[in-house]
Amino acid sequence: MTCCKRNFRNQFLCFILGGIFGLLPFTANAENPTEPSDPAFQQAVEKVVEQYILTHPEVIELTLQGLQAKRQAEERERTRQTIAARQTELLHDPHSPVSGNLTGDVTVVEFFDYRCGYCKRVAGTVTQLQQDDPNVRVVYNDFPILGEASELASQAALASKAQGKHLVFHEAILASEQELTRKTLFAIASEVGINVDQLQKDMHSPSIETTIERNRALARELGINGTPGFIVGTELVPGALELKDLKNLVDQVRMQKS
Repeated sequence: MTCCKRNFRNQFLCFILGGIFGLLPFTANAENPTEPSDPAFQQAVEKVVEQYILTHPEVIELTLQGLQAKRQAEERERTRQTIAARQTELLHDPHSPVSGNLTGDVTVVEFFDYRCGYCKRVAGTVTQLQQDDPNVRVVYNDFPILGEASELASQAALASKAQGKHLVFHEAILASEQELTRKTLFAIASEVGINVDQLQKDMHSPSIETTIERNRALARELGINGTPGFIVGTELVPGALELKDLKNLVDQVRMQKS
């Protein structure tokens, strides 16, 4: 608790206690002066509290800030528990593409959308992390939330996994500044050496839609409603992280394991 918050708390308590002691002559005339449920006594105390709030409105802001911090802490803990309970789905789903060191000691899970500007911006950071850290493993969880084009891009990217071309296709899609239509996606696929005819067939695999729906369910359970979202250890961090921040998260997990 900060000094400012302590001072307000102490002032509030002193004011209330002073007001209550000031009411003692009044309560001495009540039938049961020690009964706190006495309506007259309660009304008098409420007036004391009301007067304090009117003369110190800043205490309301401090109270709301405290409640918000408490709720955020509770939500973070709930998310950590959910991540811990969903380790198998998050880290070892056989249908989710993986890159980096497949037996790495720390796994970074990314929920992303191919049309998301922030995902495009952080794509180079994820690539650089794998280049700088040979023991990092990355799991890609397609989470298309920006319309049909996002869904189509995810289907194509997941289908490219069958040809062993997911990573190069994934990075090429995110690097593209074109609108992600079927035509442009197939053009990108061809440029990175993917058999487009086979890709179109594989895009209709039921397992692809199942994977996307499973990712959506996981995102809902974790409270992820935007992209990108990173999970490292039991921490969920939303937004386009800087490289140093992503590395710090990885280092923290390693320290916890050692």
